Amino acid sequence: MSEFYGEQHRQWQEQFDGVAMADRVRDLIVSPTIPEEHAGFIASRDFFFLSTVDHRGFPTCSHKGGAPGFVKILDDTTLAFPSLDGNSMYLSMGNLSLNPKIGMLFIDFETPHRVRVHGTASIAADDPLLSEYQEAELVVRVKIEEVFVNCPRYIHKHHRVQASPYIPQAGCTTPAPQWKRLDVVQDVLHAEELAKVATMGGIITFEEYTELVVQGNA
Repeated sequence: MSEFYGEQHRQWQEQFDGVAMADRVRDLIVSPTIPEEHAGFIASRDFFFLSTVDHRGFPTCSHKGGAPGFVKILDDTTLAFPSLDGNSMYLSMGNLSLNPKIGMLFIDFETPHRVRVHGTASIAADDPLLSEYQEAELVVRVKIEEVFVNCPRYIHKHHRVQASPYIPQAGCTTPAPQWKRLDVVQDVLHAEELAKVATMGGIITFEEYTELVVQGNA
């Protein structure tokens, strides 16, 4: 495990007389492997936030969702998650192909509770785990460098209402997202996607799509 703090962290810790506390907290919570209690928590999540860095140095934070257990604990230093159909931008996948260092934030808003993971990601087009993920395009494996729990005191408590209908499920047809009905993307949709648009109610404008988003129907 590399040195957890850099000079930039130490400067602020020194300014606010926090060096001793920072070192104590690091020693207490940061682990190079997944503790059993964190493994169970991570494996039970149905979403997490993924942090990657692009070619310009900008961090990209993305929400990744799936059915509970879509993040698999392969061993005490390795986990995996799928890359599902998106908007064809491939921001996260492109970023980690360039810079494989990633951050993952797992949160339970109902308890509340959170765990962070730092690691090095890799993608293989022929990953055998692909067959275990419904409609996955790619599988990302993460070699873990650091796992640590965070104090939940500033997490607002929320209750989960329902699962997203767009999460792929075995034996079910996954609906197409409403944005594929946008008039401005019809000329770049794949043929099979064009066929679905008519069954969804036809083409809509950006203003109509925005209204669906505001209403929570997108």
